[in-house]
Amino acid sequence: MRRGPKPAKSREAKPPVARKSPKDDGARVRDLEKRLAEALQRETEGLKREAEALQHEAVAQEQQAATAEILRVISSSPTDLQPVFDTIVKSATRLCESADAHIFRRDGERLVLAAHCGQIPARPIGVFSMPLDRGSTAGRSVLDGRIVHIADLQGEAEEFPEGSKHAQDLGHRTILQVPLMREGVAIGTIGLRRTEVRPFTERQTELLQTFADQAIIAIENVRLFKELQASNGELTTALDKQTATSEILRVISRSPTNLEPVFDAIVRSAVRLCGANHSVAARFDGELLHPLAFHGFSPKALDLMKQSFPMRPTPGLALGRPALSRAVVNIPDALADPEYARDFAVAGG
Repeated sequence: MRRGPKPAKSREAKPPVARKSPKDDGARVRDLEKRLAEALQRETEGLKREAEALQHEAVAQEQQAATAEILRVISSSPTDLQPVFDTIVKSATRLCESADAHIFRRDGERLVLAAHCGQIPARPIGVFSMPLDRGSTAGRSVLDGRIVHIADLQGEAEEFPEGSKHAQDLGHRTILQVPLMREGVAIGTIGLRRTEVRPFTERQTELLQTFADQAIIAIENVRLFKELQASNGELTTALDKQTATSEILRVISRSPTNLEPVFDAIVRSAVRLCGANHSVAARFDGELLHPLAFHGFSPKALDLMKQSFPMRPTPGLALGRPALSRAVVNIPDALADPEYARDFAVAGG
């Protein structure tokens, strides 16, 4: 018996293997590239912020060192402004990234060059002068008592005819002038110049304002000394005050980040120059008084004072009254004052 043919096995059709579209591959690549670019941007921005922070820290340290040096020169030159001015313009040129720096002082209706440092040529110091008028940036700054900042002085012939001509002759473009203000009146100016059009930053402007303030401190220091020196009867007092001021400035220059030695020097000088028995300095934060320095107290009085801090200002304390009134307070007799805290008066002697 013959066998019939074997039945054929049924073969089910296999579904075709799905192939990735080139478009899908391209989208994945683009997405990966985008994420890599974003990660790289975040990393770059982080490194940039870190570099800026380090740069700001370095600049702050340079500024602190410059301030300390200027204060040191002020303390060692009580009657001579030139070393102070020379130090200021040298620091301003370097820290503000300018081509030069100069100081003009007002003498009647003229401005006299008092100091200069930098690559732009300058006329003789103490000899060169120019009219005090609005045609120059220095004159405008002094007359208006305000900062003058011009991006390109060579192109400002209509507004600053003298200043623009001077800029074309010497080749400078950007200029910044800050007035030297004393009791609301401009007595001179300190300026910076660049040979390219590159305005100074807000930080550099603030720094130049700081140098202007230091120049005023030096001018006032010399003026006060000379005025007191002119009075023969007050010569000894003037010398004592000058010595105390120089000592305090010297301490500030040596301790730019530490207030304690500065206030210690201040209260010591206050006791000596004012003929007092003791002195205390305190800081008022708007709510409480905090101690800064003591001098001349007996151990008992010192303990009582220290235990009382921080304290709220009250009329019963000599420290409290000026904190509350924002005015000078002079108490002739603390024991006879009905509001004064008697235990403090007795303990302090």
